[in-house]
Amino acid sequence: MDGDVAVGVKRGSDELNMYGSSPSSMTANGSDSKKQRLDEAPPSKVLHIRKLPNEVSETEVIALGLPFGKVTNILMLKGKNQAFLELGTEEAAITMVNYYTAVTPQVRNASVFIQYSNHKELKTDSALNQRAQAVLQAVSAVQDGGSPSSDPGALDLAPPPSPVLRIIIDNMFYPVTLDVLQQIFSKFGTVMKIITFTKNNQFQALLQFSDPVNAQQAKLSLDGQNIYNSWCTLRIDFSKLVNLNVKYNNDKSRDYTRPDLPSGDGEATNKDHSLLGTPSGALASYSSGGGYSSSLSLSQSGGAISPLSAAAAAAAAAGRVALSGSGVSGVLLASNLNEEMVTPQSLFTLFGVYGDVQRVKILYNKKDSALIQLSDGNQAQLAMSHLNGQKVFGKVMRVTLSKHQTVALPREGLDDQLLTKDFSGSPLHRFKKPGSKNFQNIFPPSSTLHLSNIREGVGEDDLRLLFSNSGGTVKAFKFFQDRKMALIQMSSVEEAIQELIKLHNYDMGGNHHLKVSFSKSTI
Repeated sequence: MDGDVAVGVKRGSDELNMYGSSPSSMTANGSDSKKQRLDEAPPSKVLHIRKLPNEVSETEVIALGLPFGKVTNILMLKGKNQAFLELGTEEAAITMVNYYTAVTPQVRNASVFIQYSNHKELKTDSALNQRAQAVLQAVSAVQDGGSPSSDPGALDLAPPPSPVLRIIIDNMFYPVTLDVLQQIFSKFGTVMKIITFTKNNQFQALLQFSDPVNAQQAKLSLDGQNIYNSWCTLRIDFSKLVNLNVKYNNDKSRDYTRPDLPSGDGEATNKDHSLLGTPSGALASYSSGGGYSSSLSLSQSGGAISPLSAAAAAAAAAGRVALSGSGVSGVLLASNLNEEMVTPQSLFTLFGVYGDVQRVKILYNKKDSALIQLSDGNQAQLAMSHLNGQKVFGKVMRVTLSKHQTVALPREGLDDQLLTKDFSGSPLHRFKKPGSKNFQNIFPPSSTLHLSNIREGVGEDDLRLLFSNSGGTVKAFKFFQDRKMALIQMSSVEEAIQELIKLHNYDMGGNHHLKVSFSKSTI
């Protein structure tokens, strides 16, 4: 074992007196009154974790710190439901505490508390906890790019047999897309290929890393984790295959080393390949950072693994961690808005791309700001991660989570400026129907828009004219084969956002309302 890694159990409990109710160390997620008393505690690379569930494993505790950097030491105090975790650097520990200040960490459906320790390093007797030592040694070796040694008394740490993982999704209440899998697993190494399919009425995937060690680290960290809160549990094994043969790049398969591959049934990349139509198929929502750039964090069983925009938690993550929807408000605060152009309806339409907006309130005394209430915290995070920093009507919009849990409606007769609107009964919600394909097609704002529900007889010239007359510059256009859907490319992302706001649900006559969303495709 490397000299900088030590694991064990502390022999006495007297050292814990300073951690109980004492205000001598800063907490990431305690009560407000405690936080006020703990601000003076200096950061430390040693973190104290409290209120752990009784049966928590070393792996689960280590996984709390993995997204933030190397974990160099762990100390389990199972009798007290506590643990100490030492990270490789103080910076990593600060990032972890900052992140868990915004998002309460969960282990096995229980909220845990993380704070700076008064200790600057852990001095432990590793002989007293061989299992913890084996787990940390395995993780450390994989993080360093080596091969974990085997300790049959603790874990099966044999050399990885294959760079290919077989992934089965249990409890699939939300569909899982190929892009979601790529984001989750790319945290552990270079993902080369993915093939998704349904077998025995279960959504499955084969995912190939560039190195078997990366596959082993992903399996160690992700097996048994939930992609969404309490749903979509990852069951991971090594595949007997050592190489995947991918023929097409589309929503069912992808070879990231061969961007030149054809799309095969190409335009059908919108096809639903989840378990929709079965009792386990329903909704999906996931967020990603500005064009799938950010990586993911691990929340434990009952928590979630979700992408997060670097902008939304720049600090928290240095691009390495993510929000989980648990315990997060569904209300967003949008600021730096163009108050001459923005209305409750326009915000409903834009934010409605990422969730079902219930209420919108433009602030009376600060009309460049608005509160937007979505159905839940997952939808709010999704909208925040995609829309924060986007240019809307000439101004860079800022989107953050609000401290409010709901948006209050004004008393009758008091909203003479019509600044607040209740959309809870709107027929335009994209995601209220279980199994809606809209959940399969959530993408960041882009200059290319996807048009659907196009009325029969409406041609390319008609649609080009429609978008030009509303102030846009059409750069390219392409009908899908059935001519009920099309792609239209505007001159910029900002322009596409404005066109979506203006023309989504546009009445084309004959009971056809144009549906507009962002596309990941280009023409």
